[in-house]
Amino acid sequence: MILLAAAPLARGQNEAGFVPLFDGKSLKGWTLVHGRGPGYIVEDGSIVCPVQGGGNLFTEKEYSNFVLRLEWRLSEGGNNGIGIRAPLEGDAAYAGMEIQVLDDEADVYQKMKLKPTQYTGSVYDVFPARRGFVRRNGAWNEEEIRAEGRRIKVTLNGHVVTDVNLDDAKDPAVLKKHPGLARSAGHIGFLGHGTRVEFRNIRVRELK
Repeated sequence: MILLAAAPLARGQNEAGFVPLFDGKSLKGWTLVHGRGPGYIVEDGSIVCPVQGGGNLFTEKEYSNFVLRLEWRLSEGGNNGIGIRAPLEGDAAYAGMEIQVLDDEADVYQKMKLKPTQYTGSVYDVFPARRGFVRRNGAWNEEEIRAEGRRIKVTLNGHVVTDVNLDDAKDPAVLKKHPGLARSAGHIGFLGHGTRVEFRNIRVRELK
C-alpha cells in the first residue's frame, strides 16, 4: 500500500455549519461496541481499523438528519461500513443502516460474486450503488452521506452513487430483515471486519 501524506485536519472549519467528529488525536466522543482484537486506533491523524481489529465504533451522540463528510482509504481487500441512525446494540447493518465501504475490485470479492447491494456506497443489502468510483492502491476517497427524512444520498469522489427514498423498500422480507430502515435517529459509526481501513477529516452538519 502506498502511504500518502496526511491532509490537514481542520477541513471542517472552512465548511459552514460543519463540526468535526474526530480531533485527530484521540477517540474522544466515540464508543466501541463488540470490539474485536485491538478495536480501533488513532494513527497519523486517522481513525484506523487495523488488521484483525474492528467491531463497531460509534459516536456517543445520536443524529437524525445530517450531512456527513469524511475521507477513507482501503488496504487490499478492505471491508468496512459507515453506520447511520444505528442503535448501539444489534447488527448495525440491520438494526440501523450501513453504507458499504469495500475494496470492490479486490480478487477476493470478485471471486465471491458480490450482490449489487454489496458494492461501495450501497445501503447495504437494500439499495445498490452505482459502481466504478472507488480509488484503490492507497488513494484517499472522499465521501458525503446526506440523510434527510426518508432520503439517503451518497456522493463518492464527486459522483452521486446512491440517491434513494427508503420508503421505496416495500418487500416484506426486506423490511423484516432491516427494521433499521424505519429509524429516524441513531449513532454514526464505523463497522469493521478485521481488515485495515482508515478514516480522517470526519465532520457533520446537522439539518433542521
